[in-house]
Amino acid sequence: MKPEPQLGLRENWKQFTLLVVINAFVGGMVGLERSIFPQYAETIFGVTSKTAMLSFITAFGISKALANYYTGRMANVMGRKRLLVLGWGIALPVPLILMSAGHWNWVVFANILLGVSQGLTWSSTVVMKIDLAGPRQRGLAMGLNEFSGYLAVGLVAFLSGFLASRFGLVPYPFYLGVFLAVTGLLLSLIWVRDTRGFVHQETRTDQTRALEHVFWDTTLRHRTLSSVTQAGLVNNLNDGMIWGLFPALLYLKDFDLAQIGVLTAIYPAVWGLGQIATGKMSDHIDFKKMLFWGMLLQALAIAFLPPSGGFWLLALLAGLLGIGTALVYPTFLNAIASATPPKQRAESVGVFRLWRDLGYAFGAVISGITADLFGLEAAIWLTAGLTLLSAGVIALRMPGAGRPT
Repeated sequence: MKPEPQLGLRENWKQFTLLVVINAFVGGMVGLERSIFPQYAETIFGVTSKTAMLSFITAFGISKALANYYTGRMANVMGRKRLLVLGWGIALPVPLILMSAGHWNWVVFANILLGVSQGLTWSSTVVMKIDLAGPRQRGLAMGLNEFSGYLAVGLVAFLSGFLASRFGLVPYPFYLGVFLAVTGLLLSLIWVRDTRGFVHQETRTDQTRALEHVFWDTTLRHRTLSSVTQAGLVNNLNDGMIWGLFPALLYLKDFDLAQIGVLTAIYPAVWGLGQIATGKMSDHIDFKKMLFWGMLLQALAIAFLPPSGGFWLLALLAGLLGIGTALVYPTFLNAIASATPPKQRAESVGVFRLWRDLGYAFGAVISGITADLFGLEAAIWLTAGLTLLSAGVIALRMPGAGRPT
């Protein structure tokens, strides 16, 4: 007779560690573009309009958001592993298209594929780690998941910037993507096991009240879930701005490609590393406090980017932005998972991630149009203001400690 699944990180450390490694490869696929895209767009394709340049982030955000939602809807039907493998299969052509594209539309198409792939792969690893960890270690599990993914974003952003400065914008930076996609697919296909059995095990003892309508409760009606969801959207709105406009700002400040690679890597690297601590903190500290102070710190760091000129000052601000994001990112997922019963959790996480990653698209459109009309500084300050407003929503709407109501 097959033994019953045992919840917990120690009990499932082999599968959990494998999923942490796989999520690092998932994050690395995004890091490919982080430091080089403004120069890539202008040098290879002659794209100088900020709105046009950020079209690739818009495409990425919308496709990832939709993939997140349907991953959540399908996770209990198709299984987590099948969705993970499918996501890696969709990622395979992305670096090949980017290194050989003859028109900007191919770049946008590659980012649509990248978004679908990220939605399937990252959402699957998130849900699988929640399944394995159980309620007592959920925040630590999410911290380790997001740590691996976003540390890899930073490392690959640095490596792609380094390769571009030494060997040119194409094709060498994108060879990294070929390695990441092939390795991620093989690891997922051969060694990952599905985790739906852990959901059934947790359901036996869980007392969380069922949601009447998962989509609308997560989006608007449930005070905890909807507060977290709006903050997630705004967080990725400012991340989309940082992704597209921070390298452009550094380029205007006359930093070279190698320096831009370092500065753009600091933010996701600090974000990634910090989540080891903040994930564990979210198992013990009020969700509301962590979310409020994280969003506030992000707003302040972003607001001081335009007037800052020195390398070390910009590095400090990028680090502070990373700390603010580290405070909120695993806390988002811990709060969503804690407020949702096990059988509805994958769908609720999918709805949250739908809105959160639509923030990429909103951020790209809003900051791109604002930058074209009023300049880069205005776009960055607008983003800082929206982030500050989101902190206010957390303070006023989220109940008590942010625990389930």
